[in-house]
Amino acid sequence: MTATTPTTAPAGRYAPPPGGWRDPRSFVDPDVWDRQIKLLVRDHPWDTVMAERCFGQAIAYLITAMEKHGQHLEIGCGPLIDRAVHGFILDTRNYRDFCAKYFNGEFLHHVPEIEFKYDGSVQKTAHVVAGNGFEVDWSLWEADFAKCTPCAPGTDCH
Repeated sequence: MTATTPTTAPAGRYAPPPGGWRDPRSFVDPDVWDRQIKLLVRDHPWDTVMAERCFGQAIAYLITAMEKHGQHLEIGCGPLIDRAVHGFILDTRNYRDFCAKYFNGEFLHHVPEIEFKYDGSVQKTAHVVAGNGFEVDWSLWEADFAKCTPCAPGTDCH
């Protein structure tokens, strides 16, 4: 297995949906994608491979959060993937445009709680993302399964 190949789903739980996995790259303009990778490499001790993996999972997560909004699933990614989410949010113009395009003209706010939750929500979120048709890079998500998410209970936060 190469560094860019996601690990297999736990116990073979997820197979590609008919038509294949949804591609996170298809949701972001190539110039914006390249910019985010360069920013992640600049701001974190990552090479481009790690930056690509994390940003791809961040986009899969954000699209899932937008599409599942209103269902009060309390989903949230762990600290590793959250670094890529935060990097994108800080690039405000591109994040605003992304939200407008994929969230019915709305803005997907980031409203973290002060206290972290250690309730399995990171693991649950990985399964929600996979169930939403995205290939999950399980090794990235599993790194934070025992950790937490700052999602506020009872909300649609991300």
